[in-house]
Amino acid sequence: MSPASVDVPLADGGWHTVTLSEPRQWKDHPGPYAERVAFAAAHVVADPRGENVPGAAAVVDWDSTLAFRRELFRYGFGVAEAMDTAQRNMGLDWRAVQELVRRSAEQAREYDARIASGAGTDHVGAVTTVDEVRAAYAEQVEFVQSTGSQVILMASRQLAAVAAGPDDYLSVYAELLEQVREPVVLHWLGEAFDPQLRGYWGSADVEAATATFLDLVRAHADKVDGVKVSLLSADHETGLRAALPAGVRLYTGDDFNYPELIRGDGTHHSDALLGAFAAIAPAASAALTALDDGDLATYDAEMAPTLPLSRHVFEAPTYYYKTGIAFLSWLCGHQPGFTMVGGLQSARSAVHLGRLFTLADEARLLPDPELAAHRMRVWLEGAGLAR
Repeated sequence: MSPASVDVPLADGGWHTVTLSEPRQWKDHPGPYAERVAFAAAHVVADPRGENVPGAAAVVDWDSTLAFRRELFRYGFGVAEAMDTAQRNMGLDWRAVQELVRRSAEQAREYDARIASGAGTDHVGAVTTVDEVRAAYAEQVEFVQSTGSQVILMASRQLAAVAAGPDDYLSVYAELLEQVREPVVLHWLGEAFDPQLRGYWGSADVEAATATFLDLVRAHADKVDGVKVSLLSADHETGLRAALPAGVRLYTGDDFNYPELIRGDGTHHSDALLGAFAAIAPAASAALTALDDGDLATYDAEMAPTLPLSRHVFEAPTYYYKTGIAFLSWLCGHQPGFTMVGGLQSARSAVHLGRLFTLADEARLLPDPELAAHRMRVWLEGAGLAR
């Protein structure tokens, strides 16, 4: 049988023929890794029968959503739940967040897998005082703790809107860290992922914001498992991780530079909490397995083909990367359709998704090339782009 091929559109009006590669048989990794802690931030699958239109409450396909998390467990990853990858602040409402965290935490216990879930303030809408933000955070933290999941303290749009300066951030987070029962992950999400978070930690100057952030971590190191930083700057991350107190991990959120940051510089390294890992789980698993074996050459070789794909998925406007994650999940057969809560499937162009298809094939991340080719052709035809 001849290999499947698909004509994908190019921005200049031309076409590129993709002849799909033979699928690679990736090895399972049933447990965690020895050298690095690795979380994949998972997306949610929308119910194709649901009214998942802009502004509507999310209707989730729970079977497919939970099955995708089992796919991540299969490759040795913990799940970072209800994060921006799952469309927090972009279609996933608090009711759906609660059900998602509860169901996912139950499943993680069943599979003896690690889970950490986002606690924020997105359920309260507009606020006018820091005290309201503090109370909103406390409510979500208590809920996440009640499910047995580790807490990720997410960056808050509401706090960014009402904080007068660094002291407001320090007071809110300090009180929360005194109240949590187990060490948490602190999440610093940059404005590339959410423009409403510009000036987080009280300053638009990254150096000043970092100093405030470090003051908080150093004062409460016993309550901080690690920090998850998503500023897309390898230089900033390497400087920050060297300044962290002993025992506090840096979970990279840099979807542009993760191979070098996870590999480390011989003195320090980053662990991982990445949306990209939801797209490249089999390849990332092979790389982390090699790292456990001390085989840096194989680690580099396994990671290298994933980086062009990740950089494409997360290209500006970066906050629409979720569309690429869901599209690739559909191409790989992990969900029945390419539908997203909030109608977000419309957030990337046909040219962008055609390029994603090409890069996924080059990384050999399409487990069933015939299925992927069929779905790509059907989708392009529906978009009016059949050649």
